[in-house]
Amino acid sequence: MIRSFFGLTRNPFDLRELDLLAGQQEILDTLKVHCQQGGLCLVVAVPGTGKSVIKQALQRLPENQHLVASVARTLHTYSNTIKILCDAFRIEFDHSAFKCERKLIEQAFALNHAGKSLTTVLDDAHLIDFANLRKLRLLFEDFPKNHNLVLIGRPNLLAALDLGVNQDIKSRVTYSVIVKRLGPDAIQDFLLRELDRAGLGRNTFTSAAIDLIVRSADGVLRKARNLCVGGLIEAVRSASRSVDIDIVNRVLMQPHWQKETDLVDY
Repeated sequence: MIRSFFGLTRNPFDLRELDLLAGQQEILDTLKVHCQQGGLCLVVAVPGTGKSVIKQALQRLPENQHLVASVARTLHTYSNTIKILCDAFRIEFDHSAFKCERKLIEQAFALNHAGKSLTTVLDDAHLIDFANLRKLRLLFEDFPKNHNLVLIGRPNLLAALDLGVNQDIKSRVTYSVIVKRLGPDAIQDFLLRELDRAGLGRNTFTSAAIDLIVRSADGVLRKARNLCVGGLIEAVRSASRSVDIDIVNRVLMQPHWQKETDLVDY
């Protein structure tokens, strides 16, 4: 709908095509070093600040040099997690977890000898049962030493690792980072860059609309992106070629953008 109305060939603010910001690129560059050297990395942040963008950037690393196995369903049992890993490592799943582990180790060494770096990403790692994480950690102990395990989750992952029972995992951490909220200038640069990438004029959003989006996003990339997409949809519905402050306010009136105290009279 947006593409048709504005005469575009690509979707603006497409999650699959978002480029890394400077801080995110720095984190990716550090993770790539650990992909070569091996380690256990933690990437933590509040929702919407760019964890998924970093994960997607890892997954886009050249396949002839990297194998990045991503486990997004961290609430699964250990056996189902092993099944996901078998699929990522392109080996046939065996109903015996022990046989699968042996196949994974053999495949890991084969890929390593072929010159590929190996990285396993556990998304939403704050949700994982630490008994399962401990089993995975023991499995990866038998992987090539330059294998990198990346845990991506919310800040309470750090609190969980601080518990005495989890010190065996925390002591193996080689790199950790908190993805911080973005400053107003960084959010504005992101918005303008995405408009350029999609082929939309920078005047598609009025300066007042951009200022309101930046303030309302509160440093959260996902909020800024969703506000822009919502504004473009409202502009199409209103047959308007620009998104002004009235359109953005119309989006902000939707209940999920308001605080609970603002809804008491409804």
